[in-house]
Amino acid sequence: MRKQGRIWSGVTALIVFLGVLIQLLVTATSSGDGFYKENPERVLNVFAYFTIQSNLLLGGTCLLLALGRGGDGTLFKTLRLNGVLCIAVTGIVYHLVLAGSDSLSGWAWVANLLVHTATPLLGVLGWLLTGPRGQTDGRIVAWSIVYPLLWVAFTLIRGEGTGFYPYPFIDVGLHGYGRVLLNCLFVALLFLALAAGATLLDRRLSRQSVER
Repeated sequence: MRKQGRIWSGVTALIVFLGVLIQLLVTATSSGDGFYKENPERVLNVFAYFTIQSNLLLGGTCLLLALGRGGDGTLFKTLRLNGVLCIAVTGIVYHLVLAGSDSLSGWAWVANLLVHTATPLLGVLGWLLTGPRGQTDGRIVAWSIVYPLLWVAFTLIRGEGTGFYPYPFIDVGLHGYGRVLLNCLFVALLFLALAAGATLLDRRLSRQSVER
């Protein structure tokens, strides 16, 4: 990976971890008026959000790329694609579906801006501009579907036991399983469309880089 790509990856990782850290601090010092009233439950629950997990996937793989540790193995390729696709889904779903329900200020607003807007833009643009190229194919796309499916299963099973659902569109208590599963299907189709588009675009960009 070229120097500018490593720098971009390093900046992206820094913004990711800054955004997650601020979110954890905001949660830890808030008045406790959410679903979980006391710490450490409130802080630990932050990691149940797809947004936070997507940011960590992106940040972790970008950090490895910045350090020159990004490999050619199936695991890294899958996690890299997951990081880019999941952060793209995070940005799209938040701004199209969830943004209107927020009323934030101060550091909570800063954290929200970083994890929902800045990191999706940095993650997707970084992948488009710096790669690395040639790491996406049908097999990697198939493996990348595992993580979103596990998150949905975990969220629904945990929600059945606790009553907590991180987002309204997956809240069984509000919508019932039929509507929730339909909502998840729409998000899954968005994920698959992005994955297919990323694979085709990666092949095209790889050919262009070889021709230069």
